[in-house]
Amino acid sequence: MTKRLLQIGAIVLIFILGGWLSYRIFVPKKINPEQSATVLLEKIRTVVKLTTVEGEFSEIYNYKQSSGYMLLPDKKALVRVQAVVSVGYDLSNLNIEADSVNHVLRIGPLPEPAILSIDHNLDYYDISSGIFMDFSPEDYNYINQNAKAIIREQALKSDLLPAARRQADQIFETVRFMAESTGWTVEIIKTGATESPN
Repeated sequence: MTKRLLQIGAIVLIFILGGWLSYRIFVPKKINPEQSATVLLEKIRTVVKLTTVEGEFSEIYNYKQSSGYMLLPDKKALVRVQAVVSVGYDLSNLNIEADSVNHVLRIGPLPEPAILSIDHNLDYYDISSGIFMDFSPEDYNYINQNAKAIIREQALKSDLLPAARRQADQIFETVRFMAESTGWTVEIIKTGATESPN
């Protein structure tokens, strides 16, 4: 009886050892992907920009490219785009002139508000491609650029630019108040006109 138990134990031990060795040999190990990056600072430039408002946008972008053949499936992607659009003023050409004799501060000409930046992220929810129609890097770049262009178009149609103009008016009213409290007069030169205090 003891001999039989030893034989059964030996057989079980051999199966366990064989299973462990098979697992170690045939099951692929998880290998972390290699990653490397090279970051180059190409140019430093000074900017004078005043961001007055930001808008958050969310968009579902549907991309579809037909194969041109009835039996072959189309190439499709469903993408969620989330973006923050910053709107304000590029003040690099703004002129500020102080007339110390007459105590007049002239600011202008004020530029029109514009989109300063679009910071967007893309989440690909559903990507389906056919046998002969895989997504290429050019496709992903096209989706990225087109989604950004749609966000820009929606931002221009929204209330962001008028809101930026109103916010800038409040900022310059604050500048006017501070200057007038010290005995100066502020003249804000808009495009083609000069706005003097009332």
